[in-house]
Amino acid sequence: MSRPAYPAAHAAAPRVHAYFADRHQEGLRRGQQDLAPVPDISAIETLISAAFWASLRREEGYIPKISLAFLPADQAVNPITFERPLPLNPVTLTRVAPAVERSGIHLGVWRDTNEFGVWGTIHLIPTLCFVLEVVAPGLLVIKHHSGGKFSKFVNVAVLEGDQIKVLDEHASNVLLLPRALGSPTFNTHSVTAMLQLAVSMRAHGHGGSLLVVPAESESWRESIIWPMPYTVSPPFSELANLIREQADITDRQPWQEELTRMVDTIAGLTAVDGAVVLTDQHELLGFGAKIARRRGWAPVEQVMMTEPIDGGVADLVHPEQLGGTRHLSAAQFVQDQRDAFALVASQDGRFTIFEWSDSEKIVHAHRVDALLL
Repeated sequence: MSRPAYPAAHAAAPRVHAYFADRHQEGLRRGQQDLAPVPDISAIETLISAAFWASLRREEGYIPKISLAFLPADQAVNPITFERPLPLNPVTLTRVAPAVERSGIHLGVWRDTNEFGVWGTIHLIPTLCFVLEVVAPGLLVIKHHSGGKFSKFVNVAVLEGDQIKVLDEHASNVLLLPRALGSPTFNTHSVTAMLQLAVSMRAHGHGGSLLVVPAESESWRESIIWPMPYTVSPPFSELANLIREQADITDRQPWQEELTRMVDTIAGLTAVDGAVVLTDQHELLGFGAKIARRRGWAPVEQVMMTEPIDGGVADLVHPEQLGGTRHLSAAQFVQDQRDAFALVASQDGRFTIFEWSDSEKIVHAHRVDALLL
């Protein structure tokens, strides 16, 4: 190909290949069937380079958003197959992108002898299938499906320009389950709902804050300016009801669709100026809340910021360095209300979960946007 090299593709490919090879061997040991093939280093580098240069192109002003799945056509379920594979290059990817921009549709890519080609489109992909998604110009996410019809994708690495973030899968499990989420009031479906809330808050693009407070305590009111502009009375409990009902559900699809609708409804409220207040029993108390420092409590000066990436270390930063006044007020709220936690989305897509760290005696800011792409 005549285009210049993309150094990050060359640097990331060996690490990504090692991840998929390890997961594949682990799957075989567990007796998993129908695992997707592991892409070799050259395939990974080629796909990343093609997707990166495509992300910088425009077709009639359109910014391409593409998802590539490395899989032979004979392993796909009900694919749309082209009579002749298309060449894997930025021009082709940019032109075909509008046809596959909807979520859940992937372009199937495979290598025939020494040539890579786009052979069609896929909707259903096997476990551990290498997926490369173009999120924005110069922003790529490598992921794979974790198995199961309603299972989420697992992010493996994020590439943005010359930055490579290989996610630490062990750290991500901890960071997506902060201390408050691990309390007895939260079960697996509670956590799923909170993660969907995070994704939905990030997706609307307006930025926003969501405060999760103990249902059995009123102390959080001391950190809010009253009256709250949009107090909900009685508390809105449809999300709570859905989570309680999940144990008796036999048909998961309608339940999942209703959960998604309810999550999007609540997440949409975070676009309004101020914070949404939700109890740890998933009941909506209001939105548009203005946060104030609790009387007699010190202003927050530093937070401990971590990110779930391989080799990441904790940094002590002022909360405004994470994104401005929205982050500062959330950090202050959590410092003053240590049995609560806060989810904050920035307009630029950054996402932070704030919780109090008993061990470090400081507010812990989990930067998790790399996990939500």
